[in-house]
Parts: sequence; structure tokens; C-alpha cells
Amino acid sequence: MAGLYDKQAAIYLEARPTYPKEWYSMLAEHTPLHSLAWDAGTGNGQAAIGVAEHYDQVIATDVSEALLKHALQHPRVKYLHTPLSLSDDELVTMLGGEGSIDLVTVATAVHWFDLPRFYSLVARLLRKPGGVVAVWTYFHLAVSPIFDLLIKRFHDSCLPFRSPNVRYAFDGYKTLPFPFEDIGLGSEGKPMPLDIPKKLSFEAFLGWFKSWSAVNTAKEQGVDLLSEDIVKEWENAWGGSKLVRSVTFKAFMLAGKVRM
Repeated sequence: MAGLYDKQAAIYLEARPTYPKEWYSMLAEHTPLHSLAWDAGTGNGQAAIGVAEHYDQVIATDVSEALLKHALQHPRVKYLHTPLSLSDDELVTMLGGEGSIDLVTVATAVHWFDLPRFYSLVARLLRKPGGVVAVWTYFHLAVSPIFDLLIKRFHDSCLPFRSPNVRYAFDGYKTLPFPFEDIGLGSEGKPMPLDIPKKLSFEAFLGWFKSWSAVNTAKEQGVDLLSEDIVKEWENAWGGSKLVRSVTFKAFMLAGKVRM
């Protein structure tokens, strides 16, 4: 994911939804200790600050320095830039050592990772027994039956420009490898469906799509997926640029423990 969101980092924070507080409470109930958590691929720290309400310290890492510059601050969150050049042993040391972490979270980012490498790191870092890893994503945005058809048409136009990694998000993590023991919060092949309700202005709604990597990849190739005509069609279907609507982001979670 390195660099993919660097150019649109400023609008990323405003456009992306925040995750319900209940998710973090749910995860915290599954770890007996609450000393240290790691939020990997933290972006601007939206998940990290939620985790910090339940853990003494959160180390939040990302390969993108641009995103970290916009990170939300919290007294129990420590942000670290982790370039891909770091070795596994260097990462383990930075994150507290083997068997030191109670919870690992990855919010809407694990599909960009080198999965075998990341899962190996998780297995080394999680406390045993008791440590939990949880990954989640959202993809579909439900507005209304008519508007949802417009979104579907837009999704289809993005297909030639999307990264292959995004296929995991497109299918709601149903095909995402996840070699961990089931704890009842979604398992490999059977992600747990979740909803993220949000009120959005049309400007914020449009900003969410502008933050898509496929939109920016297309623009670099001279293709404007969000042309003036499309934006105008959306605005009319939305009910005008001043209207704030209730929408639902459809999310999916997988969580588990290291198999002993």
C-alpha cells in the first residue's frame, strides 16, 4: 500500500467513516490482558484511537509517512513509520518483542499486506495464550435502492484500474487467507458482517470516492472516473448538494488467536 494514498492523504481523514466504539469493546472482551496493542496499517489512526480506549498503549504503524502526518493524536497512541525495508526482527523489536502484544488490529488495510510475512509477525508478537488478531474492511455503501445502482455502475467502471489486492475487499474478505483459531468474530471463509451507520453530506460522500486508489490510478492514466457529468448525476440523485443523508457502510471482520 506504500504510496497509494499519499497524494490524497488530506481528504482521506475527512472522507473515511469512523468505526463504532462497540467493536473495540467487543475485541477487548476477548483478551485477558490490556497492556499493549498494535494497529498495523494505521493510516491516520482512526482505529488506533478507538483501541486506545481499552489498552494501556497502542503502537500504530504505517509505511506511508504522508498518512501519518495527518494522524489523530491520543496520549496512549505512539505512531511509528515502518518502511518496507525494515527486517522482521527489527519490527518485532520495535513493537515490544515476541509474545508482548495483546491485540493486533488492521482496519481496511490487510489486503494490501504481504500476508505470509504479516501473519508470521503476528504469530511471533501475540501473547500466548490470550492474544487476538482482528482485521476488517468495508466496501459497499448503501444509500437508497436507486442511488445504489449508480454506485454499482461506478464500481464497474473502476475495475480496469483497481489493484489486484482489492479483490479481497470487493468480496468482503470471504477469500482472504486467515490462518488463526476462530473466536466467534468471523473466521476464514466466514467473515462476520457489520454495519457502520454514518451521516454524510454530498461533499463528504464525493470525497470518499475521490480517496479511492482506483480513481487516482485512472486519473494518472488520463481517465476521469468522476467526471462533471457523473458528479452532477449523483448530486441530483442525492437530492442536492446541501442535503445530509443517512448511509450505511457494509463491513466485514475476521478475528482469531494463534493456533497452539
